[in-house]
Amino acid sequence: MVSKRSRLRLDDQICFALYAATNAVVRAYRPLLGELGLTYPQYLVMLALWQDGTSSVHVLAERLHLGSNAVTPLVDKLETAGFVTRARGTDRRVVFVALTEAGRRLENDVSDAQQVVACRLGLDGSDLVDLRRELKNLASRLSDPKEVPSVEGR
Repeated sequence: MVSKRSRLRLDDQICFALYAATNAVVRAYRPLLGELGLTYPQYLVMLALWQDGTSSVHVLAERLHLGSNAVTPLVDKLETAGFVTRARGTDRRVVFVALTEAGRRLENDVSDAQQVVACRLGLDGSDLVDLRRELKNLASRLSDPKEVPSVEGR
């Protein structure tokens, strides 16, 4: 029988492999995005806006799997940089975020940076699609509360 302790090896943990891979990807983006005046989290907000168009802060937060309190400072910085504007809706509690012309123009430059990182990954198109699909499925399974087994049931 394998002891519980022997299963707790850092190198055997999927969480650590994902953590290390995420850090490596973010480090690859950092200098490229920095040249464009973006941080990686700001880049994610911009991706959502380029894809979905004007969105409320609440919708952006849901889209990025973050709390509104995490998205608001990102939007603040993007607005200061001139990439987005904010406006209140008819319900004054709802704040909408829209791209400015500078924000729309930035998409081409960011696309070039994304291509550099994609090349550094060393995956062909179908492998990249497969990896992305597996990661999305993993995130979905872990986000589903009925999928969580109890510790006692193991």
